[in-house]
Amino acid sequence: MNSLYPIKFRPVLKETLWGGNALHERFGKESRPGAAVGESWEINGMAGESSVVANGFLKGNSLEEIIEIYMGDLVGDTVYDRFGTEFPLLIKFIDARATLSIQVHPDDKLSTERHHAWGKTEMWYIIDSEPDAIIYTGFRRKITKEEYLHFLESKQLASIINATPARPGDSFFIPAGMVHAIGAGVLLTEIQQTSDVTYRIYDWDRVDTSGKPREMHTVLALDAINFDFDHTGLMRVAPVANKAVELASCRYFHTSLMQVDRPVIKDYSLTDSFIIYICTGSMVVIDCLDHREELRAGETILIPAYADTVAIIPQGKATLLEVYIPKNES
Repeated sequence: MNSLYPIKFRPVLKETLWGGNALHERFGKESRPGAAVGESWEINGMAGESSVVANGFLKGNSLEEIIEIYMGDLVGDTVYDRFGTEFPLLIKFIDARATLSIQVHPDDKLSTERHHAWGKTEMWYIIDSEPDAIIYTGFRRKITKEEYLHFLESKQLASIINATPARPGDSFFIPAGMVHAIGAGVLLTEIQQTSDVTYRIYDWDRVDTSGKPREMHTVLALDAINFDFDHTGLMRVAPVANKAVELASCRYFHTSLMQVDRPVIKDYSLTDSFIIYICTGSMVVIDCLDHREELRAGETILIPAYADTVAIIPQGKATLLEVYIPKNES
């Protein structure tokens, strides 16, 4: 009998120049007293930083190790054929106390050539935001490389980037090549390719804790930026009670929004992928593979591909993101 079960991992908290304390105060993430924590890495398969199991008999093993053992039963046969023991997604919670730098990520081709790494296409789901919070994504119009450099050098880059009010429940899809930044006062969850390649192009003239400007990647970014991306990537969908509503689908991930107020049975027999649930509000009990696990707001859980069905039992009205790898994308 297969011994897999719904797996939770130890979050890894990252202190940042722009982070705050919302991940601790709202979700109970344990951090150093007074630390400015910007990110909680929930599920991560990057070499040397692979997530560590926090529950069940696999506790203490890394994600990479358990993929080596369970292969397609854990991640799905088509996912394993495509990625091997490298887990293809990185899941984060992000607390932006201050505005992040304007940045861009290279695509797979450029990132492979330069860094021997995957590119980074990602999406954001806004959990909470202050009334005047902003999300920066894409140019306001198609521009040339020369125009871009003019605005960058004159410190007016923000004036040609879309600034969208950040509303709880909104999502943004950010393909590799799109300039972007998270504004101050935003709490969100990020779903992305397994990559940490970031080109920082403007940092609002701020300095780090030692009083020095942070490194910019102006030249590297020029070949990564898609100057034709003149949209915001905003995805605003209304939830449907006890149904999965698609937010974003691409070759790297499929993400749906679920609001549940009664038990729901999900059939994944034809999905051939692991399923990730990210709880952003209230609490549910996940019941599958003869195992029950609580999933609270600010927690993430991995459902093995071996599970054909999953029961989601809400404790009140709960909000989840459902994430998997589409098998029809190569």
